Amino acid sequence: MSDFPTASIPSSWIWSRIQDVATTATGGTPSRSISEYFGGSIPWVKSGELGDGHVFETEETLSELGLKFSNAKLFPKGTLCIALYGATVGKLGILEVDAATNQAVCGVFLPDEVHRDFAFYYLASIRRHLIEQGKGGAQSNISNGLVRQTRIPIAPLNEQARIVAKIEELFSDLDAGVAALKRAKANLKRYRASVLKSAVEGKLTEQWRAKHPAKEPASALLARILLERRQKWEADQLAKFAAAKKEPPKNWRDKYVEPTTPDTTDLSELPEGWCWATTGFLCDCIVPNRDKPKSFSGDIPWVTLPDLDGRIQVVASSDGIGLTEAEATRYKAKVIPAGSVIMSCIGRFGLSVVLGRDAVINQQLHAFLVPALLSARYIAYSIRTQERLMIRLSTATTIAYLNQHKCNAIPIPLAPLAEQEQIVNEVEFRLSQIDAAEKQIEHGLLRAARLRQSILKRAFEGKLVPQDPKDEPASALLERLRASRAIHERSGNRPSSAIPHRSKSRGKKS
Repeated sequence: MSDFPTASIPSSWIWSRIQDVATTATGGTPSRSISEYFGGSIPWVKSGELGDGHVFETEETLSELGLKFSNAKLFPKGTLCIALYGATVGKLGILEVDAATNQAVCGVFLPDEVHRDFAFYYLASIRRHLIEQGKGGAQSNISNGLVRQTRIPIAPLNEQARIVAKIEELFSDLDAGVAALKRAKANLKRYRASVLKSAVEGKLTEQWRAKHPAKEPASALLARILLERRQKWEADQLAKFAAAKKEPPKNWRDKYVEPTTPDTTDLSELPEGWCWATTGFLCDCIVPNRDKPKSFSGDIPWVTLPDLDGRIQVVASSDGIGLTEAEATRYKAKVIPAGSVIMSCIGRFGLSVVLGRDAVINQQLHAFLVPALLSARYIAYSIRTQERLMIRLSTATTIAYLNQHKCNAIPIPLAPLAEQEQIVNEVEFRLSQIDAAEKQIEHGLLRAARLRQSILKRAFEGKLVPQDPKDEPASALLERLRASRAIHERSGNRPSSAIPHRSKSRGKKS
């Protein structure tokens, strides 16, 4: 018998095993190489379609041949199903149509003496224990045998119905609260995007700007940035000539390539004193080495895409690994200086952060060296607002990707420096409020989940509804059930193999 936690139950209840009160069976998968086995009128349920609700429709269907020449079985409407493995392991479903299932779904066929929803909620209450007892490597597998051996409390039949009704009443209230929390969470996500959009359009600092006229317009700031970048380039070139012990050739300064100005045709109008630029116009872009280092034994953080998790500043790798200076040199890993902005350039776009310390990045990221004349946080927040543009600019092969040229083409609405700093302050104040609200919502969702489990726990300890001494005790019910099962087994009454009519209605269990 499986080692499941056994709660104290009322004297009118009795513990049993699923195999003593029900029959179980698993399904199967017809050969994929025979197309005639699929596309018929028989709904075919896979484990991924079980989500603790009612199953009305399925992604795939089987033909009569597919059912006949496979281990798939036709389960009748009302069958309680449980996912044995896969991403939804332990999830439950109730068939609202006659349907076949694959081998990752176990059907539990309950007699009239056991209320289907009573068993449904009990299995939901012990899901974690089922999964823990399952076997497997990275992912637990529940077996049909484990399901059959699972202990289940049997209450008097009338009490089972009262328990189910009370659970559904309480869950209905919980579901309404959870739905409200999820709506609030979605609204906060939209508000977060709205804050950033308002920031880069100048709306967030409109009143501040009226009281603090810019001493230097963004166009003048941009001219200083460009002059500083050219001077740095010339200094670097002279250093290279000196290292090679060569005299600079005639007209060597003419080789400097001016950054490309942005095409403002489709860009919005900016507040007075602002101007459009691009990431490449303002910053030097650094593309990391494509090869991953083979050793990590230092404290220079190895920053990858998962580290861009919503924070505006990153100071360490989430997995705690880093390189020494010698490792960075050995593997030709470019060390990105603190204060640089790094952004995602593959798969997910619109993720950007400021490095809080020197770091090494992998090929999923590009870095921008931000000049001292700009606010790095302002640049990072501006990049976050350009997700849709980056998706359009990306090159899609196996996965969407932005090369260096396209990373340099991201438009930046350049505000005067003092206003950049004010925008960052305004944004971070609002985002901190959003973060606090999201934490409250997550706490509320966690509390609701715990309350749901508490309701189930009380239900199957006999504490959710009062017992009625007039109810037939479960021991007598179980005796009748055993007698009934013996008669059915002698008559060979098993799940029907008739072809069902497919239902087009939809719905989900709360």
